[in-house]
Amino acid sequence: MEAVKKSKKKKANQFPYGVALLVVIVIIGIILSKQSPKLGLYWAFGIAFGFVLQKARFCFTASLRDPVLTGSTSLTRAVIVAFMIATIGFAAIQYNAYLRGEAIPGNIAPVGIHTVIGATMFGIGMVIAGGCASGTLMRVGEGFMMQWLSIIFFIIGSLWGARDFGWWTKVSIAKSPKVFLPDVFGWGVAFFGQLILLGLLFILAEWYEYKRFNAKN
Repeated sequence: MEAVKKSKKKKANQFPYGVALLVVIVIIGIILSKQSPKLGLYWAFGIAFGFVLQKARFCFTASLRDPVLTGSTSLTRAVIVAFMIATIGFAAIQYNAYLRGEAIPGNIAPVGIHTVIGATMFGIGMVIAGGCASGTLMRVGEGFMMQWLSIIFFIIGSLWGARDFGWWTKVSIAKSPKVFLPDVFGWGVAFFGQLILLGLLFILAEWYEYKRFNAKN
């Protein structure tokens, strides 16, 4: 028993490293704030967002992959809740601009064949890489070296896409319609309809997990 206990490696005390990292984060935040208050705010938000992602294990890929592989829909429901919160927040900002007669803020992008091709390629790439953009960045920070390969090709793909963006604009983007649901259905139907649809998806995801769990038992 003593030999077994001695053979066990003691866990390294990471507290000093955590304190040192916190000091570095604060120093960088102060430096950025002196250059521009916005930079300091962006830095603080980025750190907080990364911390939440890491602790919550939040990943868009897993939210669509886990129901098929394991039957778990916890992340799926988390993403749906995030969409519902975003819907309320963005609708408030956009409707306020609408009432004031100002331009509607937000990226109302054209929807066309380029959307279908890009979404399909990105979806396949996410599954093969084992994570979306946020999940990959999170795992890089955790020290998963295999994710470095994913992020390198993520950057290469982004640069390639930027290089060919003009061609896609001529072929599809410029010819595709911009779809803004309040313009199509009205603000009330678009807002509450989207919330209801997301709520139904949440219930469906919960039912699916319950059904899969009972089927295994």
